[in-house]
Amino acid sequence: MHRTIFTTPVVNTFLRVFSVAFLRLSGWRIEGALPTHATKAVLIAAPHTSNWDLPYTLMVAFALRLNVYWMGKQSIFKPPFRGVMRWLGGIPVNREQSSNLVAASVAAIQAADGPLQLIVPPEGTRSKTRYWKTGFYHIAVGAQVPIVMAYMDYHDKRSGLGPVFEPTGDVQADLAAIKAFYAPFKGKNATQFEAD
Repeated sequence: MHRTIFTTPVVNTFLRVFSVAFLRLSGWRIEGALPTHATKAVLIAAPHTSNWDLPYTLMVAFALRLNVYWMGKQSIFKPPFRGVMRWLGGIPVNREQSSNLVAASVAAIQAADGPLQLIVPPEGTRSKTRYWKTGFYHIAVGAQVPIVMAYMDYHDKRSGLGPVFEPTGDVQADLAAIKAFYAPFKGKNATQFEAD
């Protein structure tokens, strides 16, 4: 995977201190920790209802000492922002072109020689959607890494890492169980998030 802000010396230390201070001063609680067996993992990012999710997610990642990469729509990677978005850990996704994103993600996780957490928003969009995409599930199963349920609750100002979810192979039943975990959380635009 490409170099990111999380692997850039000095800068990452400064941004970790800034992130912890900013989140604390603005009233956010950071919860959980990455289990030792999940240094390579797929992190579910939900609810995803606002552009503000990205900067908060990056700050939480710094606070929790993660090494994250995240998927975003291709349009936010256009010049002159492409280099910056990739440095922030971004991986462009073309939603209109069918590609083998799952296989490419599996290969990247397996090839990484150090910790790597891939953040995938199951809604696939900030807009309201009833159906979640299952790419995160298939990436985790293919790469044989855990799924960590990461969350951001704007109502209670808390964010962090929830439990590790072990896939059973029954995608629909597993998705229902995962959605049940996320049901109490409120996104920045709460009416756009549906986890039932």
